[in-house]
Amino acid sequence: MSLKGKLMEDLKSSMKSKNKVRKNVVTMVRAAIKQREIDERIELTDEDIIDIISKQAKQKKDALEDFTKADRQDLIDLTKEEIEILSEYLPEQLTEEEIDDIVKTVIDEVGANSSKDIGKVMGKLMPKVKGRADGSLVNRLVRQYLK
Repeated sequence: MSLKGKLMEDLKSSMKSKNKVRKNVVTMVRAAIKQREIDERIELTDEDIIDIISKQAKQKKDALEDFTKADRQDLIDLTKEEIEILSEYLPEQLTEEEIDDIVKTVIDEVGANSSKDIGKVMGKLMPKVKGRADGSLVNRLVRQYLK
């Protein structure tokens, strides 16, 4: 079943079970998919949908920091639940050690040896970890090796 089909099934089941948070998250994802399909006049692939979900999860994580600073426990709990739901649709995330190994390999492959090579490394690295790792974490690990 495609990711789009799974989202539709989950929307139906969350409406039946009256799970408001899941229904809202799935509706938000489906709206973003529909918007992009209309804007670009294309049918999105599962990979494109994973990109959309990854971006939404990142936005939620960024918002979580703001809610924590504002000490809004109600919003913190809701956002954590939304992130968990979004994560169910993403490929299994890489551990920091796995990302670190990939970073070392790519640095060797491109022959990078200074901070000037970060762009070259990131360009080759990001497609390998797309949807499975947070870009800011990847960037931080690359910068540890290239100073």
